Formats: sequence, C-alpha cells, structure tokens
Amino acid sequence: MMYSMIYLCNLQEKFTQVDILILMTAAVCHDLDHPGYNNTYQINARTELAVRYNDISPLENHHCAVAFQIFSQSDCNIFANFDPEAFKQIRQGTINLILATDMARHGEILDSFKQKVDYFDFTNEEHVTCLKMVLIKCCDISNEVRPMEVAEPWVDCLLEEYFMQSDREKAEGLPIAPFMDREKVTKPTAQIGFIKFVLIPMFETVMKLFPQIEEVMVQPLRESRDRYEELKQIDDAMNEVTINVFFCFAF
Repeated sequence: MMYSMIYLCNLQEKFTQVDILILMTAAVCHDLDHPGYNNTYQINARTELAVRYNDISPLENHHCAVAFQIFSQSDCNIFANFDPEAFKQIRQGTINLILATDMARHGEILDSFKQKVDYFDFTNEEHVTCLKMVLIKCCDISNEVRPMEVAEPWVDCLLEEYFMQSDREKAEGLPIAPFMDREKVTKPTAQIGFIKFVLIPMFETVMKLFPQIEEVMVQPLRESRDRYEELKQIDDAMNEVTINVFFCFAF
C-alpha cells in the first residue's frame, strides 16, 4: 500500500530519496514482533513491554527496537553504506513514522495535517514530516481500500484477534473495549463506525492534496461502508424476525 501511494501520488518527484526510503522502511517494519494484544491490554496488564516503555506506545516502541536490532546485524544492515549523519536521519525518521501508527495519536496527527493541507508546502520540513506520518497511518489501516474478496478475510482475522484479547481481559479481570467484545460486536457494526469516522475522513483529507486517490482509494471506502450498512440492515431484520418468532412461541 505504501508503494501504491508513493506511485499514485507521484511522491518520488516531491520527496527526497531518503524520505522515500524512510517511508518504505517504516512500512515494512511497523508491526514487527506484534504479540496480538494492543497497547491498552499491555498497559492494563502491566506487561513487560508496558513497564519497559513506561506505558508510552509500548508496541510501537517495541516494533522500532526490533527493527533496528535486525538492522544492526551485519548481514541485514541495508544502511551500511550511509554516513553516520544520514543514518541518524533515517533512523529518527523511521522511528517517528512507526510511533505515529499508535491509534491513540490519531486525532492529534490528523488535526495537525488538516491545519496544513490547504497551504501545504513541500519545502517545509514540518509539513513533509506530518504528511509522511499521515501516509503511514493510511497504509497501516488501509484494508478496506482493497477489493472485498481481499479485505474481508483480514477483517475476520482482526475480529478474532480482538475477541481473543477481550476473552483474556475477562479472564484476568481487566477493562474490556466494547468494540472487542464478541458478545457485543458484529462484523458490520465493527466496520461501519471505523470506515465512517476514521478511514473516510482521513483519506478524504489526503485527497485534498492528492485528488488522484479518490477513484482508487476513497471510492472503494465509500462502497465498503455502503456494503456493511446493507449487511447491518439484513442482520437487524433477521434479529427482529427471530425475536418475533420467540415471542410467538413463548406466549
């Protein structure tokens, strides 16, 4: 997805080669060694990761650390020929982007980009850094941009991961997020809110700067939203029929 956004938005002509390298490196490394339980669980359960990173984006900090542990190995060091100053820039840029994928920072990062997008300046380092953060966020949660036959199996995997976490939280007496509770969530209800209030607003903001993404990325999101809303209507109708049948037999 990152390669697609770079290509579609013609970023290779707007960014430096180092910026492109940072974007691709961060995209590849952003979820390294993910344990399957989110930051909220890590912090509430006081896991080793939460303790190590003082409850501050424990997973994202871990992904960064694992990435650079790998790069430190001589047979994996793709940055070996960069001078120390260039490597420092690449390392810091990659860390910044991976840390930006913490959804706890979603509102902060998107609001910052919204303030810049109408007068965006590709020569302004702060603007470019903010755009790179938004780009990796788009790529990180871009599943619903893809065709239904590709996206839906991954939704099933994600929901199963959520349900495993909420089951564990129940067993350990920890707080449970309603959107992860298998007793309260359906696929349509999980996806509708996420698409309407997270994905579409973010991609439409990026579309202001790159109108060319509307057909390829934004329109598929709108179609996915509509499909899940139709599925929810079907589910609601079936539930109503089930309830009516129950009352007929009960009384």
